[in-house]
Amino acid sequence: MTPSTARAPKGTRGDLFDPECPTRRLLDRIGGKWTSMAVKVLAEASPEEVRFAELQRRMAGVSQKMLSVTLRGLARDGLVSRRVEPSVPPRVFYGLTELGLSLDAPLAAVRRWAEEHMAEIDLAQQLADEQTDGP
Repeated sequence: MTPSTARAPKGTRGDLFDPECPTRRLLDRIGGKWTSMAVKVLAEASPEEVRFAELQRRMAGVSQKMLSVTLRGLARDGLVSRRVEPSVPPRVFYGLTELGLSLDAPLAAVRRWAEEHMAEIDLAQQLADEQTDGP
């Protein structure tokens, strides 16, 4: 392992401005709209689990593949638990871990900010588009 690929000791903070810092990958994952939606749905159900099909129904617009990729990444990060009931077809259930539950409040704050400021963002984008489309 080279110094640039070595992991920081457990309990230390990353450096977002270091291109090799794994914090960047984590922020990419938790900053995505599907992650925010999945965490919200699972947090609302907690401590109960939610079936894959129910998650997909509640997350309008997400494809089966994208939901699967999102949940796989969240499970790998220790944010989501996955349980399979051996049936035909298998029934797959998801729930937030304690670590995943701790992510709900920060994501809720970001969602709330987006909802409260979307009109301002739309206006800024419209003005920027008019300036670039102008003479």
